[in-house]
Amino acid sequence: MSIQTIESLETLQDHIEALITIEPRFAPMYTQVGAPSLRRNSGGFEQLMRSIVGQQLSVAAASSIWGRIVDAGLTTPQSVLAADDETLRAQGLSKQKSRYVRSLAEHDIDFGTLKTLSDEEVIKTLTAVVGVGRWTAEMYLLFSLGRADVLAVDDLAIRVSAMTPLELTERPTPKQLQTLTQKWSPYRSAASLLLWLHYGWVRSNTAIPL
Repeated sequence: MSIQTIESLETLQDHIEALITIEPRFAPMYTQVGAPSLRRNSGGFEQLMRSIVGQQLSVAAASSIWGRIVDAGLTTPQSVLAADDETLRAQGLSKQKSRYVRSLAEHDIDFGTLKTLSDEEVIKTLTAVVGVGRWTAEMYLLFSLGRADVLAVDDLAIRVSAMTPLELTERPTPKQLQTLTQKWSPYRSAASLLLWLHYGWVRSNTAIPL
């Protein structure tokens, strides 16, 4: 099994150019917003835990709670499993989030092995954790593992921004978007990065909320 990743801006540029060859309607978008960044992180238990903690929170709130968790030394499976409910709650974790991070710790995922698994195998492994859905698993694939063919069809910004290259008048459903973008493979990660960048550009240049 050959696993394709994007490890450099040069590779990302190559993938964008290949994507534009497949879907020329990305060309004006790329001219408009420029090159996206890779936004890579180191992955592992701590990164996935941080993603869980930040779910459905503002950036500021998530950052504040995460800072308290780090200060309390609760960023390893062992420390999470040793902490009682009161300790986790004192750092700002709800009862539900406490359950999620405990589930992550209990699953004892070998994060190094994830690098050798297919995209779907990684998603299956991560979504076995209570509180980790497909979107979170796809973000791990894209930003922690650097996988080259990830399009998060459940992401609102992706669905809205994809209307431009697909020339749609209505926001597609995740299922419709999955079908309509098959031709973008194996460069869908480049498409995701461009679509997110375009979504942000439109929001900052229009008074009309998306």
